Amino acid sequence: MASRLEPVNLRFLLKMLRTLLLIFIAGSAAMAQKAEVVKFDRVEKLLTTKSDKIQVINFWATWCAPCVHELPYFQNLEARQDPSVEITLINLDYADKLNKVHAFLVKKKITSNVLLLDEIDYNTWIDRVDPSWEGAIPATLFINTSTGQRKFVDKELTESELELYIKTLKSSN
Repeated sequence: MASRLEPVNLRFLLKMLRTLLLIFIAGSAAMAQKAEVVKFDRVEKLLTTKSDKIQVINFWATWCAPCVHELPYFQNLEARQDPSVEITLINLDYADKLNKVHAFLVKKKITSNVLLLDEIDYNTWIDRVDPSWEGAIPATLFINTSTGQRKFVDKELTESELELYIKTLKSSN
């Protein structure tokens, strides 16, 4: 009689494990951030709003290999939950590719705030981010809104460079 119960129990346990695995996978996907489609005026608010935090604003796209390469550095910074730093990732894919961007964020486990900029005429807003920007990505803007100090970098960053720029702006308080 005991041998008859064991297969039933084993089937039950396998069903429970499968259910728990599905719950875990769904929970992991839910932790990834979804991109919000915005116009430039929303980004401009990030550039100009006074805050006690260092603003780190990264411009990137899913099709840009250097952008994708540096994203884990921003994610590592986000994971540290430094209350003095706010990270915003500005995605430059086309708005009609929103599902592709969401899938990318889930796959890469991105939890930072992500905005998909729906402004295809880059020439109307690039100079407003930084006059020196020629439009290449990745590009990152660091802002200490308390002091007005800014640092714009239009190249792929290393993790140590990212941390150095933030540290430099923090020390300027």
